[in-house]
Amino acid sequence: MLKSIVSSPPVQALIAALLAGYMSLVKATTRWEVRGLEHAQSAWTSGDGVICGVWHGRILMTIAAWPKNVQPPAILISRSREGDVVTKVASHHKVEVIRGSSRNKKKTKEKGGLSAFREMVRWVEGGGAMALTPDGPRGPRMRAGLGAVKLARATGAPLLGLGWSTSNAIIFKSWDRFVLPLPFGKGVIVWAEPVEIGADADKDALETARATLEARLIAANMEADLACRGEAVTAAPKPGRDKDAA
Repeated sequence: MLKSIVSSPPVQALIAALLAGYMSLVKATTRWEVRGLEHAQSAWTSGDGVICGVWHGRILMTIAAWPKNVQPPAILISRSREGDVVTKVASHHKVEVIRGSSRNKKKTKEKGGLSAFREMVRWVEGGGAMALTPDGPRGPRMRAGLGAVKLARATGAPLLGLGWSTSNAIIFKSWDRFVLPLPFGKGVIVWAEPVEIGADADKDALETARATLEARLIAANMEADLACRGEAVTAAPKPGRDKDAA
């Protein structure tokens, strides 16, 4: 019953409008401090395409970090019921959406991963900004996959890591420890040093870039958390990973 209600387009539109409005409220009422701005500005002033990595649990307030007068942003959203709502939220904030996700090895259904990758390449090569969650959509929390670094290799674009936190927030007990910021608090945005990946990067180079992105994203979010709340959300234990998995 609940799933059918949430699947209803009018209900999805209402949820999306409320969430988009709430995000705007938090953005406007939070006292934001930005650290590592020089890393982002170097990408913004170039006018070229750029890739932005943000942990799945921190996706909500990326709108506070990305100016409207630089590269137009797009975000990768899964082809799911929840993704339908997020797509509508993105529309409210004039963020483009590319639908698709990496294939679940436990299932045979293709979720548009290959076509989405091609769309992302075209978007970045056209001078856009592509936001990805390196640990999404299934985790483990704050452990990067290879998708973002493969996109950086394919496009030659820098890969920026973004971390943020707020003093007033609810931390959910979900797999990603989703952070719901509350209005009227202090916020810290941390831009990490970009990761550069050559077009000829081999398997080992990709793994090095992946590990570098992961470390810089963890450090950026830890810095923001400690500055805002004095304690940080930690990464899940390192799993045994298949380095060839996207």
